[in-house]
Amino acid sequence: MMRNHPTRAAAGLGAALSLVLLSACAAEGAASGSASEPAGAGEHEEHESPDATEAQARTPRVAVTYDGGVLVLDAMSLEPVGEIELEGFTRLNAAGDERHLMVSTTGGFQALDLGSWAEAHGDHSHFWTAEPTLTDVAYEATEPGHVVVHEGRTALFDDGTGLVRVLDSAHVADADAAAREYTTPSAHHGVAVELTDDTLVVSEGTEEARTGIRVLDGDDKEIAASDECPGVHGEAVAADEAVVIGCEDGAVVYADGEITKVESPDAYGRIGNQAGTEESPVVLGDYKTDKDAELERPTQVSLIDTRTGDLQLVDLPSSYTFRSLARGDEGEALVLGTDGQVHVIDPESGELTTSIPVIDEWEEPAEWQEPRPAILALDGSVYVTDPATNSIHAVDVETGEVWRSADLGVTPNELNGVTGGEAHAH
Repeated sequence: MMRNHPTRAAAGLGAALSLVLLSACAAEGAASGSASEPAGAGEHEEHESPDATEAQARTPRVAVTYDGGVLVLDAMSLEPVGEIELEGFTRLNAAGDERHLMVSTTGGFQALDLGSWAEAHGDHSHFWTAEPTLTDVAYEATEPGHVVVHEGRTALFDDGTGLVRVLDSAHVADADAAAREYTTPSAHHGVAVELTDDTLVVSEGTEEARTGIRVLDGDDKEIAASDECPGVHGEAVAADEAVVIGCEDGAVVYADGEITKVESPDAYGRIGNQAGTEESPVVLGDYKTDKDAELERPTQVSLIDTRTGDLQLVDLPSSYTFRSLARGDEGEALVLGTDGQVHVIDPESGELTTSIPVIDEWEEPAEWQEPRPAILALDGSVYVTDPATNSIHAVDVETGEVWRSADLGVTPNELNGVTGGEAHAH
């Protein structure tokens, strides 16, 4: 397969991270601290766009990681438009500006430019494409963890220090990006999300145990807290800015200034991965019941109604993994099963409305870092990768059609993408 190889910034991630925009300036173990000053302004040149070509419309792009790098595809043709070499195990996170992704790897979070964006001109937009490139814009983290995007704000969580950085999503790849900073009392594998009123919902825990959440106002003053969420993991934001955080016995919901505990029907009913959308007040989550399992292969998913605090379990015809959850454009709950089908669930009724065959049956690998099929909902389509055949497939959920497939030439692992920006009506 012929591929374009973009120029790589700073000869790889190691060099790029030596030019970090932000240092962990909050005191280690400090309970609070916020900042609105430019994040490392002047430490290196602002990221510049490579040579660009104007396009007639926005150009969504999809990125897949593999052992050795990231492959970037045109989302419509599934043809490769660029490839970036990267050592080690890398993760792809939405950056929030529909142009960049945040690559989590050794040393921090680094902005990956997928080379597709829009520029607003009054009542209309101009659209541009360029070769994807790994920028030299990086945010230092000893253990880069969750990246959460919500309503134009992007929160980065460093599991190694507990440092939370919240950026304006439109400027995640700017050299002088300002950041709100907050450090949790103890470092842990955590998560944070900032709401439109500057409220910060952040997990609470230590290296030994994660126990709950805290809610802070714009001045980092605590306004609500709960210690009723053992094993905190994952988050999702639903309609009306309701935040759902997963627990080993259900979940907690923060909405309208209050925290509500959602109890699972089992003593151990773990929800650790969620998928939310502003199109629905119901959050899709996984659901595991065997605390002692080395590798549980669940066949139920959870639906949490943020309006009522009700939890509904839905039986599936197969198991699934943490890369199996997505939401459609209309709020549909989508689950990629090990039977190779995309199962479509009505989030309001919990009814399994259809199952779309996409790939062959597969089995979850024992190690979570190992490649397994993944699902991504992007710009009206759903994408499914298949490591067994080194392929990717584009699915129309409404018609049930697999409308395009392509050979990747590499074994895919992580999957993410960008729309290429928002269009302005003429």
